Amino acid sequence: MSTKKNLIVAQSGGPSPVINNTLRGLVEAALQTDNIGTVYGAHHGIEGVLKEELINLTDQPAEEISLLRYTPAAGSIGTCRYKLKQWQNEDFDRCMEVFKAHNVGYFVYIGGNDSMDTANKIAKMAQDRGLDMVGIGGPKTIDNDVGDSEFKLIDHTPGYASTAKYWMHMIQYANEENRGSSPADPVLVMQAMGRKIGYIPAAARLADPKREMPLQIYMAESPCSLEELHENVNKQLKQDGRCIVVLSEGFDVGDIGARKDSFGHTSFSASNITVAQIVTNYLNDNGLAVKGAARCNVSGTDQRHAMAYASSVDLDEAYHAGEMAAVLASTGQSGYMSTILRNEGDVYSVRYDKAPLSEVANSERTFPKDWIAPSGYDVTDDFIKYAKPLLGEGMVSLPMIDGRQRMTRLQNLYADQKLPAYVPQADRQEAPKK
Repeated sequence: MSTKKNLIVAQSGGPSPVINNTLRGLVEAALQTDNIGTVYGAHHGIEGVLKEELINLTDQPAEEISLLRYTPAAGSIGTCRYKLKQWQNEDFDRCMEVFKAHNVGYFVYIGGNDSMDTANKIAKMAQDRGLDMVGIGGPKTIDNDVGDSEFKLIDHTPGYASTAKYWMHMIQYANEENRGSSPADPVLVMQAMGRKIGYIPAAARLADPKREMPLQIYMAESPCSLEELHENVNKQLKQDGRCIVVLSEGFDVGDIGARKDSFGHTSFSASNITVAQIVTNYLNDNGLAVKGAARCNVSGTDQRHAMAYASSVDLDEAYHAGEMAAVLASTGQSGYMSTILRNEGDVYSVRYDKAPLSEVANSERTFPKDWIAPSGYDVTDDFIKYAKPLLGEGMVSLPMIDGRQRMTRLQNLYADQKLPAYVPQADRQEAPKK
């Protein structure tokens, strides 16, 4: 009888263009180890663990695992926004039961800060209960908000570079549109993701590092009111006759009827009105310095699934981060997240290491204040120097069949369920009153 312990990998939170390549790196590396048995993918994150919905990834066709490199978002094994909170004792108990029932000795959670918190809680609980269990985190977020503001825990997260590259191209295209249609539509307002941190809207500057476009960038951190934004835009219009405005979805325009997800995060794309529409209405209602009107574009989840714009650097680093997670798991280094650290020197290179889950889970990165231009609506060259090497030089070449992209389609190879059916605790009761 084999003494190998099995591994469960799960994904959480918003997906990214490269999240599946982290999964691929983990699976392929785990299959090469001597002490990891079957690799299971939890269907829709931690909810798949609770419901005992475990996809056998070890026995999938090698071609399908390989195609994870080119398959964006989280359609392969799914993701979730279910957070294990301290009061959900039954959920924690259920996780332990599932691990025991399926001889699981390794749990890897790919996600952001909340996912690292979950991975840390599970690793600690398993140890407290004497379960031979290793808990590992795999970094993922397009917002680049995992880790610390000193970049000591992680330099950047897989997913960010591809979304940054998406925005670089979108701004290039938008500039051509604006140049051509400016007599009628002199102002184009574009909304980018970024609830509390400005890395995504900041990436607009990568389209114009020499600052030749009439481009203004307003991040969630930008100290600017609607009145000031209006003045800034009109100043630009008097100078150039047109203006492109990039807004963070978290730019403060007052109450927009925001909706929250189960993590407590604002879901701006599910709110009553967009920030970009409010700004566009304000500009038109208060008048532009030239004839014509402001218009707006609101990018949504395409920012995290536009595979054609994926960064080759991001894809490679995501894969190696997954590999590192498998190494940490197989060598019993519980309580760590695989991480990417930038090496010193003028030529960009990175190394793969580990960061304590406890530190990652309790940290929150902010956008460096000295990377915000004195005007408040641009970024400095230091940001460009940081972000530009992440983009890669060329465009990713996608596998195609009959003109359509060929993506991973996993077979329905589920582990036999050994436990009674279970409804996750948060889906059937509220948190206790304080």
